[in-house]
Amino acid sequence: MKLLVVGSVAFDAIETPFGKTDKILGGAATYIGITSSILGVKSGIVSVVGGDFPQEHLDMFTDREVNIEGIEIVKEGKTFFWSGKYHNDLNTRDTLATEVNVLENFDPKIPDSMQDAEILLLGNLHPGVQLSVLEKMNNRPKLVILDTMNFWMDCALDILMDMIAKTDVITINDEEARQLSGEYSLVKAAKKIHTMGPEYVIIKKGEHGALLFHDNKVFAIPALPLEEVFDPTGAGDTFAGGFAAYLAKKGKFDFDTMKSALIVGSAMASFTVEKFGTERIQEVEESDMFSRLRQFKELTTFDIELQ
Repeated sequence: MKLLVVGSVAFDAIETPFGKTDKILGGAATYIGITSSILGVKSGIVSVVGGDFPQEHLDMFTDREVNIEGIEIVKEGKTFFWSGKYHNDLNTRDTLATEVNVLENFDPKIPDSMQDAEILLLGNLHPGVQLSVLEKMNNRPKLVILDTMNFWMDCALDILMDMIAKTDVITINDEEARQLSGEYSLVKAAKKIHTMGPEYVIIKKGEHGALLFHDNKVFAIPALPLEEVFDPTGAGDTFAGGFAAYLAKKGKFDFDTMKSALIVGSAMASFTVEKFGTERIQEVEESDMFSRLRQFKELTTFDIELQ
């Protein structure tokens, strides 16, 4: 199945307790596109960059057989830029700079070559932009996956609710799930979000793993304990990319397949945090992914006698 990704292709500048970077490649669609290529899935990116965006980054996508016909280049504009500083626990951060630039007037254009994509992954963008993508598709994809954040809940809640109503799978973190639902219990929060439209609700808990909710079923996975954690930037996007790409590879959207997709997403995210930006995920090959999945299996499999 084809995977269509709509999201930012951007620049980041990151500081953590372990070091700092100058302006480097970032953006949700970037992490998702790289991740899908590792799984061997046909994907295409719809985004916008400025004339300052290096050709070498576009070539990187092409070399990975990621369709970039949907990446618009505004030659007189500048690419979206974000700068942040993480605290010692890496769970909290301060935004130092946000330059929206060409993303401010982003009008997604779906290339004909990706109009038949069966899976649509909408990265964290204004919900009005996300809705416009659905309206521009000739046919509704078989599966619509939505990523959003508390910022849109604060400033664009009405249109976000319209988008959520048209979504099959929503992925948000625990804080956002509580804000969106008004419930502290994540089980109650997921049930309430179900009533808003999504059939599947994924609640990310950072270093504590993730939860998948469907009807009255719940599936929980841990995050893989790592010796080296340098930079959590992009981990959530890599998670979404691994999740969506696995579903595209299998061509099934039932609960059991979603469970496996959740594990693949978490495994891929565990690579991203090991170096700054996209550096580590660009090194990963399919064999590395399988090795890490075996680690996950050992981490979560056990035999127990109940008397």
